[in-house]
Amino acid sequence: MQLEHIKKDIPLKLYEILSKEIKELRPSQEKAVKAGLLNGKNLLVCTPTASGKTLIAELAGIKNVLEGKGKCIYIVPLKALASEKFKDFKRRYGHLARIALSIGDLDSADPYLADYDLVICTAEKLDSLIRHHTPWLSFVATVIVDEVHLMNDVGRGPTVEILITILRKLLKNMQMIALSATIGNPKELAEWLEAELVIDNWRPVKLHKGIYLDGEIEFY
Repeated sequence: MQLEHIKKDIPLKLYEILSKEIKELRPSQEKAVKAGLLNGKNLLVCTPTASGKTLIAELAGIKNVLEGKGKCIYIVPLKALASEKFKDFKRRYGHLARIALSIGDLDSADPYLADYDLVICTAEKLDSLIRHHTPWLSFVATVIVDEVHLMNDVGRGPTVEILITILRKLLKNMQMIALSATIGNPKELAEWLEAELVIDNWRPVKLHKGIYLDGEIEFY
């Protein structure tokens, strides 16, 4: 699917930015569009690393911000990843939306975030904001959960699961986009999230498997 095929479905300013870098959507991105990405549908996207999951999230979040539907929260598991996403989003969309990074003090309500359109944070930070009864959360239209498979993690899993549960109760009309490269039970998770399931195995560089022994690799 060519990017121009969805030109009418996304804000012109967003299309102008993307068209400078992208001409054709990747397989997972095309599947996401057909599954209702641009129509407010919840999605669970399970595709390999570097296959284009982040753009799927951007299309939903930035589109909703520019159309005035509400704020976007992008949840990541690590502070380093949050900082990386912040730099990337700031470079690409900084002139269109107010973008903030919130990964610091877990004992602060960070009221200044009310002035921002896109907030990138860790699950622990968002959990803290909810516990502080942050008022601007009611204006969130899009929630993106990166590395959602960490729900199975002994340490972070319970926080992510409870966070998603609370957000679904607080934000009845939000669009949730959950992203992961590896999920053992995608159908069950998609049902729990009330989301359309997008699965694709395409990757930009073909993956070869083999066994290394005595200086030689035997591929299979």
